[in-house]
Amino acid sequence: MTKRAESKYKINRRLNANLWGRAKSPLNKREYGPGQHGQRRKKPSDFGTQLMAKQKLKGYYGNIGERQFRKLYDEASRRKGDTSENLIELLERRLDAIVYRLKFAPTVFSARQIVNHGHIDVNGRRVTIPSYRVKDGDVISMRKKGKEMALVIGSLDSQERDVPDYLECDVKAMSGKFIRAPKLADVPYPVQMEPNLVVEFYSR
Repeated sequence: MTKRAESKYKINRRLNANLWGRAKSPLNKREYGPGQHGQRRKKPSDFGTQLMAKQKLKGYYGNIGERQFRKLYDEASRRKGDTSENLIELLERRLDAIVYRLKFAPTVFSARQIVNHGHIDVNGRRVTIPSYRVKDGDVISMRKKGKEMALVIGSLDSQERDVPDYLECDVKAMSGKFIRAPKLADVPYPVQMEPNLVVEFYSR
């Protein structure tokens, strides 16, 4: 297991937000940051607010690396339309995010691991790259070994989350389809995300 996955709930405490809306988050017990100075909280500056918005969005999608996240922002800013909406669309087209949204995994970290280990097909072909960009109409399905994993079965049975409207999910077949690109309002974030502040952070 990666260091990022082991410390995923520290992200919650550092950002003072239950990013994934999970009952086991330590934020539910301790509403202050990790470390000996975690209980000291100052009012953040404009820069601090923008940085926090960026860290929340990065953290939610499995703590994406800064270089990769910056590339997504650069592409979003080059596209026509609202940059913040474009950024959300690019993040939601990631294969690991879709595996998580379809409830094939209980967390985005385990979704990334499932993709890495070759348990996912896209349009009948195995894909092992978590950042793979899914297109409208693509079919995402679990391979045979993946369908037998207790982690996957337990996640599909969980009532913790619902599959959003921009995806179709066939629970019995353990497959789903990416129907359309979502807007920010369509994405079921448990906490408020502010991609407009992320845009401000990078356009300083």
